[in-house]
Amino acid sequence: MKKVLFSLSLICLALSSTMAQRGKKNQATNPPQTIVSFTQGMKKFEGYFPFYWDEKKGKIFLEIDKIGTEFLYVNSLAAGVGSNDIGLDRGQLGAERVVKFERHGEKALLIQPNMGYRAISDNADEVKSVREAFASSILGGFKILVTEGASVLVDLTPFLIADSHGVSSRLKRTKQGNYKLDKNRSAIYMENTFNFPKNTEFESLLTFAGSPQGEWIRSVTPTGNAVSVRTHHSFIELPDDDYETREFDPRSGFIFISYQDYATPIEDPLVKRLIIKHRLKKKDPAAAISEPEEPIVYYVDRGAPEPIRSALIEGASWWNQAFEAAGFKDAFQVKVLPEGVHPLDVRYNVIQWVHRSTRGWSYGASVIDPRTGEILKGHVSLGSLRVRQDFLIAEGLLNPYDSDEIPDEMTQMALARLRQLSAHEVGHTLGLVHNFASSFNDRASVMDYPHPYVQLDDNGNIDLSNAYDTNIGEWDKVAITFGYGEHETEEAAEKVLTKAIGDGFLHISDRDARPRSGAHPVAHLWDNGKSAADELNRMMAIRQKIIDNFSERSIRNGMPMSSIEEVLVPMYLFHRYQVDGTSKVVGGINYTYALRGDGQQATALIPAEKQMEALDALIKTLQPEALKLPASLLEKIPPKAHGYSRGRETFVSKTGPAFDYFAAAETAASLPLAFLLDPHRNNRLEMLKTINKDQPGMKKVIETIVDQTWKAPSADPSDRALQKIVEMKMLEGLMALSTSKEAYNQVKAIAQGFLTNIQSYTRNQQGDRDYYNFVSQQIEYFFDNKDEFEAPVMIKAPDGSPIGTHGFLEICSHGL
Repeated sequence: MKKVLFSLSLICLALSSTMAQRGKKNQATNPPQTIVSFTQGMKKFEGYFPFYWDEKKGKIFLEIDKIGTEFLYVNSLAAGVGSNDIGLDRGQLGAERVVKFERHGEKALLIQPNMGYRAISDNADEVKSVREAFASSILGGFKILVTEGASVLVDLTPFLIADSHGVSSRLKRTKQGNYKLDKNRSAIYMENTFNFPKNTEFESLLTFAGSPQGEWIRSVTPTGNAVSVRTHHSFIELPDDDYETREFDPRSGFIFISYQDYATPIEDPLVKRLIIKHRLKKKDPAAAISEPEEPIVYYVDRGAPEPIRSALIEGASWWNQAFEAAGFKDAFQVKVLPEGVHPLDVRYNVIQWVHRSTRGWSYGASVIDPRTGEILKGHVSLGSLRVRQDFLIAEGLLNPYDSDEIPDEMTQMALARLRQLSAHEVGHTLGLVHNFASSFNDRASVMDYPHPYVQLDDNGNIDLSNAYDTNIGEWDKVAITFGYGEHETEEAAEKVLTKAIGDGFLHISDRDARPRSGAHPVAHLWDNGKSAADELNRMMAIRQKIIDNFSERSIRNGMPMSSIEEVLVPMYLFHRYQVDGTSKVVGGINYTYALRGDGQQATALIPAEKQMEALDALIKTLQPEALKLPASLLEKIPPKAHGYSRGRETFVSKTGPAFDYFAAAETAASLPLAFLLDPHRNNRLEMLKTINKDQPGMKKVIETIVDQTWKAPSADPSDRALQKIVEMKMLEGLMALSTSKEAYNQVKAIAQGFLTNIQSYTRNQQGDRDYYNFVSQQIEYFFDNKDEFEAPVMIKAPDGSPIGTHGFLEICSHGL
């Protein structure tokens, strides 16, 4: 047995020796594969990350020669869906992330460190302890195909052909259908795949397959079960550390980044906030006015036609005025995008002209270094249909078509709005949030939402010469000086704001200006004037002039007469946003973003007489004279012509094909009543009265409305019909308020008390018994079935915002 084992051992040794000799021969004849040999026949793209294109297989192979080096990864949507409602637009930026490749055995992992929690410290162990306390994210894993020195080669194709922009989830969230990426119908899009010394750009053509369930997706795709878009991926070298940060100040009007620094001394705040801004330095720091080392240059989309392109350039160029005020000469420039440049190339700040099937939002977004807040790329997207809406508004205001000639005044108003829009969205990409107190300060900022300022000339005719501003605002100069000016200390920068506050400037942004339950008396969207109530009264007088003049002259010869309605809608609701602003005075409270020691008054109650003036202006919008339309005009609006249909820009109709005059009146009446009967507003009315007995309180406000609506019936039958619409909307509002989970019990009790009061009033009326019996029975039924009551769905007003538009909260995509 021992001899057998010994013989087997000798055989094994001999075999091992033979195999070793063969291995050495194979290594000599077949050396380890190199990147060059693996990629033979492929096209190499030199640049930040070298990569290779295998045209036969349709694959991209990435050479990772910077293992462990952090860089910026940005994904975006190069070609979109074309629906404002879905919100997947051409040129839409996704998130920017600091990432790095790490090697783990035969894998390369793309890792996103957690930038929200840091330790800014020279102590490596302290830095490590924070890094290990919070999760990171691994965005991709890749099998290493070739290793060559410090470099590895991986197949990047599966990473690029993936739903990086969340297209399928957005389609599902907007109830358009369940779609999944179909890789058989997806590919690398080499036409927009590039490489540069400091950024590598990839693009993919993706197809999402599914069953369309919503009208939005059906309306913008040639075949609804196949939605094809293009996504873009950017690998970007992070900037050097020669950028000077600026601490955030809530009074400044800047967007900010924030993170928690666990190396902060105990006595200092843990959360650090830095404003976002472009890098800008003077050539001569000692000079009061100096050229910059490198100007900030924005490029306008070549796809924008004239005269639109010139308007975009002119409006964006207003910002140079602000930079001059901050001590820079020619620091902000606007040019046309050079031929062959991709708008998503991180080296270019762009103003992009975006087409959609309906008018919608415009955006000012930025690619930001998450470490410092430095803006690396400003990216503006402007909806092309917006200018047509402004032209439509001008048609309604001027009623101009006595002949086939098109007055230039309308085009000039639309272009004036476009200049302001261009300036506004560029402002977001410079780092600024909205300033909705601008109109209070005589148009002090382009970062407000501007309603066209319409006047009557000496002959009583509509005058649009001052519809929109024509320059940068004084507040904008303050903000840019604070953020971009070369100040020796943070305290010196703060003095810029202190002086502006002393000069009477005010900054109030998004969440404090929203209308439904907002409380600030001067910060509103789409308003004008120093006093919301005074401007509403002025606007109602102009609106009456518009309605009195309105006729078929608002549409061109040859258009269907039913098209009058589309022009009528924004005229009939011309006052809708001033109503929003005026309602916030009632139960409002004045306040600032005061810092301790800056001398500002933090809060102040609004005098009762000012609240009642605002209430009086709002009640006037509910009166029959404000709601009625001339019979001569109604006779000219037929049902929709063949080939035309009702849509989101027209009033809801409960009268079949006929134009629903009552629905128009109900829509207009719902605007002020929705605000006045809001539970948060009425909670404040009651709370503020306990603080100061001179405040009006909820009872006085509701009683005033009831007295001037329910208890002031008109003898004129046509006026009375409109009053009944208002009365029923108020009845529904009181029922909803009395059962609202958001309302305090005291507020519910007062609302119920007014329902009882109205019921008693209806029982004592002698005339129109059918109507008053119905009202009384409705209230009785409500009291008997309160637990089952569901607030009626408010009639949907035709799209108004954007006239303009509606913005995201300031730290997201920053939309006007």
